Amino acid sequence: MARRKTKKFDFGKGIYYFEIKKGFNNNITIKRTTLKKALEAYNMYLRTQKDNCQWLGKWDGKKFVEEDVNALFEQEAMTA
Repeated sequence: MARRKTKKFDFGKGIYYFEIKKGFNNNITIKRTTLKKALEAYNMYLRTQKDNCQWLGKWDGKKFVEEDVNALFEQEAMTA
């Protein structure tokens, strides 16, 4: 039997992503279109699964940018 691909989607340009690790070889990738909503969702997952969350950043078509989540939280706090 052939093995399934683990990633069944393409990353969208300008969308923020983070991952939740749910066991051996089982990651859930979550996306949000705006920075504010992405940080809110990521913060909620951090409360319950602190060691299993990984911020990926904003996909620009070739790589992830805005990877420093702590700087983004500070930036959002200053604008609020």
